Amino acid sequence: MTVTELPFGSWPTAITSEFVVTAAVRLWDVRVDGTDVYWSEGRPAEGGRTQVVRRSADGTVTDLLPEGIDARAAVHEYGGAAWFVRAGVLWFTNWADQRLYRLEPGGVPVPLTPVPTTPRGDRYGDGELAADGSAVLAVRENHPADGRGAIDVRNEIVRLSADRESQPEVLVTGPDFVVAPRLSPDGGSLAFVSWDHPSMPWDDTVLRVRDLATGADTVVAGGPGESVMEPRWQPDGSLLFLADRSGWWNLYRWTPGGTVTPVIELNAEIGMPAWQLGSARYTTLDDGSIVFARWRDGYDALGVRHPDGTVADQDLPFSTITSIARADANAVVVVAATPTTEFGVYRIEFGGGTPHVEPLRLPRELGLDPATLSVPEPIAFPSTDRTGAPRTAHALFYPPASNQYGGPAGELPPLLVMIHGGPTASALPTLSLTTQYWTSRGFAVVDVNYGGSTGYGREYRDLLKDAWGIVDVADCIAAASWLGEHGRVDPQRLAIRGGSAGGYTTLAALARPDTPFAAGADHYGVADLEALAADTHKFESRYLDGLIGQYPARRDIYRDRSPIHHVDQLRKPLIVLQGSDDPIVPLNQSQMIVEALRERRIPVAFLVFEGEQHGFRRAENIRRALDAELSFYAQVFGFKPPLAENIDPVTVENLT
Repeated sequence: MTVTELPFGSWPTAITSEFVVTAAVRLWDVRVDGTDVYWSEGRPAEGGRTQVVRRSADGTVTDLLPEGIDARAAVHEYGGAAWFVRAGVLWFTNWADQRLYRLEPGGVPVPLTPVPTTPRGDRYGDGELAADGSAVLAVRENHPADGRGAIDVRNEIVRLSADRESQPEVLVTGPDFVVAPRLSPDGGSLAFVSWDHPSMPWDDTVLRVRDLATGADTVVAGGPGESVMEPRWQPDGSLLFLADRSGWWNLYRWTPGGTVTPVIELNAEIGMPAWQLGSARYTTLDDGSIVFARWRDGYDALGVRHPDGTVADQDLPFSTITSIARADANAVVVVAATPTTEFGVYRIEFGGGTPHVEPLRLPRELGLDPATLSVPEPIAFPSTDRTGAPRTAHALFYPPASNQYGGPAGELPPLLVMIHGGPTASALPTLSLTTQYWTSRGFAVVDVNYGGSTGYGREYRDLLKDAWGIVDVADCIAAASWLGEHGRVDPQRLAIRGGSAGGYTTLAALARPDTPFAAGADHYGVADLEALAADTHKFESRYLDGLIGQYPARRDIYRDRSPIHHVDQLRKPLIVLQGSDDPIVPLNQSQMIVEALRERRIPVAFLVFEGEQHGFRRAENIRRALDAELSFYAQVFGFKPPLAENIDPVTVENLT
């Protein structure tokens, strides 16, 4: 096929912003109830709401929630585990009021929790039904009516009636955070995970088992230096859980009486950071086999631990698995994706030879030539820690990809350095049309798993302790420099972009006097660490203690690492995109940095999306954000977006 030469960034592509959002859904939280499979679908075309979908044994697919109902919890602001199901009955948290509802087959949602004294003041999530079906256990997050701030938000485990409105009974209170309430098979014991400020759930948590008759607690695992998560009772009365005592989130078993034994020990992560409630990274089959997901070297995979103790990776194409549920004696259902397909729901049956995979909810049919898709390449490159000592950092590199176009002879592509949020998160090696939006136009992309990211063990995760704004910035600069030195990108056209914590790293990197970046895009990022420490939600209100230092004792460090106090070094063009109702990184963070740039007449573009929170969920806003960012780079780097897309140019103030 003849390749047409066009400037990088200007290649025509089928992956337009409209293509990105058309029929787009976000899939997660798979559950099995008898022969029916349920999952969550986040739908940008429906204002970003979450629908719960059921696939029956005969293949019939049914939306369960009435129009306008959004099954989404706001516990910890990030939510998760907003619904569960048994015998066809659905219990869910409604986003609008955060009350817990019951939905009978063919019925209408009925509230089970009282009307809170302040709107959305009682938030429910991570629920579970008692074995006899009479009661629901859930996490409740209470926000005081007088709005006194994060310090007065109370997190508890409560029990309430499963079929009628009742006043919840408090079972666990006291710790700053409590999650994962799980009843033993006989209903007599409650397992739960807790932690206190200033720890985050990937730092130090404690797994306890409470005797509900006596109220006595047994500490199973956890404490300083150990993160424990995902307790799951087994039919024999033992308790499986994930812990990182080996340096990796691996699987352990506790037997009543106090014995903890390792079940799966690998130099790989089975667990993932608990930003949201209700993670599900493993399950057990009838023969005692354990099916689990594990991260290694930037890629996810499915493994099986056989009853004889042997562990084997499975020959499957999936590179990211977000949820696993037991389907029947020999099968599981997963939400998973590959480097060239978006997330789908799949049934995987084990037993003799290669597992059999049955698609239950296929990813949308994109109709794209595989040659137009850029496949991520894991790379490792030299960087430094906070002391300047040499070490290795990691990233996923996406080269430009097209079946019709190439860059001019002798020209190298511009590079977008992408920074994931968190910062305790990771880049996902799966098909993202947002990433392909850039690579199919002639951009190279590197998605950096900087020090502090998950997937490389606790030691790597802890590199960001007291070093946010140092290690992450060093790794982003190192990734861009390494790719430039190896002739894979144009070192004169490096841009950096990120959202939330990634937005902070973007600003911090641009505020360095020796920054190699020619431009940046800040999506709802942090400009003033001091303001964030004083004005954010409970879950992250002490997060910066570990990343920066205690506040206000180390106010000097907060100020020193805040981009807002280094605007004199910010000389590169910047686009800022922000939701008006963001409770995690408030609008004023973006306004501060934009005003500072305007005062200094630095090129800046600023878009505020009304009604959006932390991240953009509405299709029209996702489209505008992508196209505005492309228009921004086109003006800065001097190329023209494809005319056929008719992109509305963004206004870049002070650009000459």
